[in-house]
Amino acid sequence: MIKAVLIDDEQNNLDNLYRLLQKHCPEVAVTATALTAGEGREIILAQQPDLIFLDIQMPQINGLQFLQSLHNPPLIIMVTAYEKYAVEGFSLQVADYILKPFSFDRFLKACNRAAELFRMKGSGMSQKVSDDRDFFVNVEYTLVKIIVADIDYIEGLKDYIKIYLSSSTKPVLTRMSQKSIEAKLPAGAFIRTHKSFLVAISKITTIKRGFVCIGKREIPVSETFKENIGKVLRRLTL
Repeated sequence: MIKAVLIDDEQNNLDNLYRLLQKHCPEVAVTATALTAGEGREIILAQQPDLIFLDIQMPQINGLQFLQSLHNPPLIIMVTAYEKYAVEGFSLQVADYILKPFSFDRFLKACNRAAELFRMKGSGMSQKVSDDRDFFVNVEYTLVKIIVADIDYIEGLKDYIKIYLSSSTKPVLTRMSQKSIEAKLPAGAFIRTHKSFLVAISKITTIKRGFVCIGKREIPVSETFKENIGKVLRRLTL
């Protein structure tokens, strides 16, 4: 269970977040809410939560200043009406940044991402939420952070790519070339199975004739890149 604290200076926002989490995110337990950063600090010190939903524009001290003041902060989801703080928020290694008023799908995506990061930390897959290799992509005039460890596979289209993530049921669509995205990925962690597909080797669960699988998802393997699969098999079976 993920222990969460909600901090926002408007009670209506707190109530709305609480209802959404209670109804749609059973893995998240809201242990407290706070209307001020000072109150939130006391709760965090006392409860040591796993996740904080944090507003930015608050009296006395804003959410970013508050986050910077925390020693070893937990996972953070920023919830704000101000897009201009997104880059600074992500530079502080927040799990996600959602804009008010947000859609249900966007809210659920942020929760799923935080839950996946929580599981990764618990299993020892990641020693920190962010990594120097993580990067940003443009999605509908918004910068979205892509966590490399969260990527399952990448599909190249004509002028766009789709990035499929473990933490989301919908891919991230961004205008970028396959060459550009490949340059951002750590060497040896991804394999090209087809001219249009890059796959995270660690996420492959099954290899079939003409496909590699990540769970129930099948990613095609073309004749041109079949030898790549052979190299992975030899490496993993040594």
